[in-house]
Amino acid sequence: MDHFLYRDGILHAEDVPLPDIAAEVGTPFYVYSCATLTRHYHLFEEALAGLDHLVCFAMKSNSNQAVIAHLAGLGAGMDVVSGGEYLRAKAAGVPGERIVFSGVGKSAAEMRMALEGGIRQFNVESEPELERLSAIASEMGVTAPITIRVNPDVDARTHEKIATGKSENKFGIPIARARDVYAQAAALPGIEVVGIDVHIGSQLTDLEPFEIAYEKVAELTRTLRADGHDIRRLDLGGGLGIPYERSNTAPPLPTEYGDVIRRTVGDLGVEVEIEPGRLISGNAGILVTSVIYVKEGDGRDFLILDAAMNDLVRPAMYGAWHDIVPVVEPAPGVDQAPFDIVGPVCETGDTFAKQRPMPPLSEGDLVAFRSAGAYGAVMSSEYNTRPLIPEVLVKDDHFAVIRARPSFDEIINRDTVPSWV
Repeated sequence: MDHFLYRDGILHAEDVPLPDIAAEVGTPFYVYSCATLTRHYHLFEEALAGLDHLVCFAMKSNSNQAVIAHLAGLGAGMDVVSGGEYLRAKAAGVPGERIVFSGVGKSAAEMRMALEGGIRQFNVESEPELERLSAIASEMGVTAPITIRVNPDVDARTHEKIATGKSENKFGIPIARARDVYAQAAALPGIEVVGIDVHIGSQLTDLEPFEIAYEKVAELTRTLRADGHDIRRLDLGGGLGIPYERSNTAPPLPTEYGDVIRRTVGDLGVEVEIEPGRLISGNAGILVTSVIYVKEGDGRDFLILDAAMNDLVRPAMYGAWHDIVPVVEPAPGVDQAPFDIVGPVCETGDTFAKQRPMPPLSEGDLVAFRSAGAYGAVMSSEYNTRPLIPEVLVKDDHFAVIRARPSFDEIINRDTVPSWV
């Protein structure tokens, strides 16, 4: 469920008509709903009710500080994967003890930054990382709390580019080597083992891979405790999918996911961490864009929009589907025709949808891409010297621009031309 609904024939974000935002900020733009962010966060809180737990929002899905601050105000922790995300979380008021640092390639500078600013834990992904973290923590005279990310070799049954739990993926250490690596961690100075980490992928629409992975983690927990390790925290990752194509079967609910956690690790007496991103922010945001041209081609017609692949790269990168709807609700029973829906970038890959049935549209009409709140703005670029587009946050009947569109002068003036050119 989200809070982008038609009222009197006009698509609204909560109580704000989308044409009102377009008139003020121009198109294209992203808009996020506070009510939807709140609802989706609370779904996970309810799913884990009765368990000692922390829901850490995966900032890689949406790292705008206003979104982070809103979720932090609800009680969320943050899962970060870079020094920049760590600083964004701190700038948004998230205390270090509620920040988990994930990622396969943490630098020495990032480790120092988090140790100085405070960190809940590092999710360590390799022996070289473990040794470097030990050396830096020892040099600073502090102790680094860690989990070790294990790779359970579980097929998440998702897109190959967002699967992270198979043996050929770059993430974590093979679960078969876990005992040796935990023994190494226990012997290193400056390191405190607090738990185990696992994350098998993103946009999962089947609970069975979670269950298989978590059963392996439960078995590993018992083994490591028998070896003398104080395993008191399990970071179970994120990855629960959302219904991008609303005509398809809906993915499992957070409550069903919570039942899997209870069945597999609920009897271990551990604190559970989860790192949802897409399910919290995905349906909480849409991309609004305008039709530039309706173009007749040879055998197919095109809707050319003012949004492009640099604004929303998921269709070009993953072949991802987004429902695309007109902002002015079409009349019931209106005839639809197939269009290729494309942007203005000089790449054939700048295609959002092929032969998508759409009602009649004209130049200047607004359309909205649903489920664009995750991996939308955060993956955008200035390709073709196209400015990053505004982000807007809506609450009830008011809205605020939370990232402004830069001017061309601001973009161009970032370059420096040497005197000898």
